[in-house]
Amino acid sequence: MQVEGGSAGERLMRIEAVTDPALSRLSFDSLLVESAARTGQLLDVDTVAVCLLDAHSQQFVTAAAWGIEAYHGHPVRLALHRGYAGEVLSSGAPVRLTDPDEDELAHPGLRGQGIRSLLAVPITVGGTVGGVLHVASRRVREHLADDEQLLSLVADRIALASQARERHVDRATTLALQHDLLPTRLPAVPGLEFAARYVAGHDAGVGGDWYDVLPLPDGWVGVAIGDVTGRGLHAATVMGRLRSSLRAYALESTDPADVLARLDRKMQHFEPGMMATVCYATIDPGRTVMSLSTAGHPPPVAIAGTAPYCLPVPADLPLGTRIRRHRRNSSVELDPGALLFFFTDGLVERCGPTIDTGLQQLCQALTGSSAEAACSAVMAALVDGRPLVDDIAMLALRRS
Repeated sequence: MQVEGGSAGERLMRIEAVTDPALSRLSFDSLLVESAARTGQLLDVDTVAVCLLDAHSQQFVTAAAWGIEAYHGHPVRLALHRGYAGEVLSSGAPVRLTDPDEDELAHPGLRGQGIRSLLAVPITVGGTVGGVLHVASRRVREHLADDEQLLSLVADRIALASQARERHVDRATTLALQHDLLPTRLPAVPGLEFAARYVAGHDAGVGGDWYDVLPLPDGWVGVAIGDVTGRGLHAATVMGRLRSSLRAYALESTDPADVLARLDRKMQHFEPGMMATVCYATIDPGRTVMSLSTAGHPPPVAIAGTAPYCLPVPADLPLGTRIRRHRRNSSVELDPGALLFFFTDGLVERCGPTIDTGLQQLCQALTGSSAEAACSAVMAALVDGRPLVDDIAMLALRRS
């Protein structure tokens, strides 16, 4: 194929080759390999390589190579601030080299190969340089503007694919983490029955909703439900840390307000900038009284021989607000057959113009016949067939 100069038709042909829609159907790794091969053939160079940033090691790592570097045997790692790759990283602009010395190359796969010309362009992901795409030749040549444009098109295609892969990996990892942390089977607790549901907000991305049931020493039982602000892997990771910390603090105190105060201090120190709402309750060994405290979280809905109603519980500040205020407890008598329904705000926020509309629909849907029946009725009335805008977690408990 003609490389330097060429007609408008040839330039269009080269652009079409690297923007072929069929490439989007390839896996990320296959797309990199195919893009490198097409680029090498179109530009008639001796080698092509895609080097992506490894944030953990702070190095560029060869993700795909064609030509000379394809035979290097193993992925090459480059220091971020050395050679042509370091110059691309610092400037965010293409770099051209003619008769480069070993220091300018700073690339084990290129050293000793008689490289006389090199062109490198940044792979910009999310506004920052996330990699370098380079081509190199053993003959002296001037890389024309068309060559740089073509290489930049390939880099842009790789950047888009990288962002799509990151979103996919982030979501898959988040779902796996969240489902792993949520209890698959609630513990059997004498005198109490439990049921729960969790629905990932597929339309908006997975968040940090969670629930837990904690059998505690001396017959006490803890019940928790919470929501970490934000979405994605970071929110799910913070959720896992909060859940683990709450379990530890619950072993030290049966006072819900004290547990949330400790959890708040921990979050402010180790998770700066993050916020979460939590409702935590403890039930005495006799199963007659439940104490609970809320940190900015909706209180549970109760059914105790009457129509469902929201418990009149004072809402203290969410965790992570950095405003120190005394946290309060409320007590609720648990009569035989009483049911309490805990939930996250994703259940009621999308049911109308105000949360009150969603709460009204929730109360209308609830049944107190069993914990399982309560969850099933709410799912049928408020979740099934409706678009999701946030994660939903719900936990029902009933004194049997």
